[in-house]
Amino acid sequence: MQDQAVSSASLSAMTTLQSLIWPEPGICTERDLYVRLRGPAGLSGAAHELRFVAGGRALFDTWFNLFNIGKWRQHCGLRDLRLALEGEGRFELAVVLAFPHRSWERIYNDVITFDPEVPFTLDLSPLLELEAGQGVLFFELTALEEGRLSGAEWQTAEAPKRTPELMLSITTFKREAAVERTVRRFEDYIATSPLKDHIRLSVVDNGQSVEIAESPHVTVIPNENLGGAGGFSRGLVEARDSGASHCLFKDEEASVHMESLDRSWLFLAYAEDPATAVAGAMIDAGHRWAIWENGALFDSRCMPQHMGTDLRDAWESFEMEFETTGPAPDKLYGGWWYFAFPVAEVRHQPFPFFVRGDDVSFSLVHDFNIVRLNGVVSFQDSFTDKESPLTWYLDLRSHLAHHLSLPKMEIGALRTLKIAVWFFLRNLPRMHYETIQAINLALEDVMKGPAFFDENADMAQRRADIKALTKVEAWQPAPPHLPPAVKKPRNVVVRTLMKPTLNGHLLPFFSRWGGRIVLRAEDRGKVGWSWGAAEITYLSADGRQCYTVRHSKRAFLREAARFTALALAFLRAYPQLLQHYRKGYDDLTGEGYWRAKLAMQSGPEGDEG
Repeated sequence: MQDQAVSSASLSAMTTLQSLIWPEPGICTERDLYVRLRGPAGLSGAAHELRFVAGGRALFDTWFNLFNIGKWRQHCGLRDLRLALEGEGRFELAVVLAFPHRSWERIYNDVITFDPEVPFTLDLSPLLELEAGQGVLFFELTALEEGRLSGAEWQTAEAPKRTPELMLSITTFKREAAVERTVRRFEDYIATSPLKDHIRLSVVDNGQSVEIAESPHVTVIPNENLGGAGGFSRGLVEARDSGASHCLFKDEEASVHMESLDRSWLFLAYAEDPATAVAGAMIDAGHRWAIWENGALFDSRCMPQHMGTDLRDAWESFEMEFETTGPAPDKLYGGWWYFAFPVAEVRHQPFPFFVRGDDVSFSLVHDFNIVRLNGVVSFQDSFTDKESPLTWYLDLRSHLAHHLSLPKMEIGALRTLKIAVWFFLRNLPRMHYETIQAINLALEDVMKGPAFFDENADMAQRRADIKALTKVEAWQPAPPHLPPAVKKPRNVVVRTLMKPTLNGHLLPFFSRWGGRIVLRAEDRGKVGWSWGAAEITYLSADGRQCYTVRHSKRAFLREAARFTALALAFLRAYPQLLQHYRKGYDDLTGEGYWRAKLAMQSGPEGDEG
């Protein structure tokens, strides 16, 4: 494999598939997620370059900057690949191909000298003829003298298969500062992007409160507040009307590196399957080094994939890439913090869930070829603090509706009811009786059929109802001297003995002798930590807020009796509900339905779907 310097004119014929992503203030500054430096080497954040003296090393075996050769071969049929490096000085360059379950190959290792005027390029195309399978590529530099690296690109001489016209659609409600910051970053990015003629941004303003100056690349669309489902439906219809070939749904508070847009656009441009979609991962902004979710499966419940993957660890990052390279698993869906898809493949608009579950349903009902790309990720505020009776209500409604609406998701009456039972039992040991009230309300509302979702598309009444019942499970200012939060559950003997008693609900006077503990919000989903406690104080992620729940047999008996009655009614009504939801789903996900709901005009050719 020979290296060769090429002229700027020759390079202009190349297409950059992937550039470096650098740490970025306000997004993520965990340097080891992007490049690992050893010895006398440093990063200039302002200049986006690395500077070295002799002996300094830089390793790009990071999730943000490795190149997944397996995904590009399998999904794009790539047959030409180059690595182009820009810099100055003399270095040892190593390019490594890492495979799962076998030794890695150092496929290039030599001393090179950068010409400041001409990028150094390495032809890696022969690798594409090998059975690289699930391999990933990365490079390392070791300085032999003072020098710098100012850029690195994975390039190809192949022409793209299509030119995506991408509409980035953001739905916002009363988050003016967040969306203004996102628009400002987008305008800065698009001003110099080679893709500026092919990417546009629409802001669907459900709160009708955003004051953003429109531009050739940014459009603001005032919209009735029908939640995320209504906002993204509006964005999809607007994308179709404007002639966009692809649409990218993104939350207003989701922060992404703008290189994510480039990587997504280019992968869609080269993908062999026109149904290819890109699902971005998600990282909790409180722990920016750990994956919260890189795609998720839905089967009776949501199952985040690769949660907890430590991106500071090269091997964990590689394992995640290897596992996401093959065919997408059944029932995979992409969250709408970042989901890019082809408009032509859409047969259904979002179901009017308001929020929670619309992204699950949208992925499951379509035959998208969902791909997850390294470095394409959204940073979001902690999900643990957002949990409330309202979110549990919304989650159960959508979980049941998915299985009632979609033929491929049908699992029968008992297994569908088991979902609601699981919701109930998850909250009982934690003494979240208000959440259980909301769960009962969700089960009751689902039995009203799909018409309920249509009639309550704005969720105004139910939001008010659940707000009114939420008195205990609402964040309040934390007192100054709370006991320390527990760091592990009680011993296995206590947990085993407490389970048959439903955490004391079947024991006399448990409220008097049960334990009193403090848990951090990040641990409140760990039901096992609740066993043996008759009072739990939950502390928010920032430690400034809390709420306290206490054992109550009266609340338990009241809500358990109500749940039992609703469960029996659900089993009796199941066959009829199945029929109603199958028909109702088609009706409520038609483009004509949403055009009427949002008071929009017919499409360019009068086709309302």
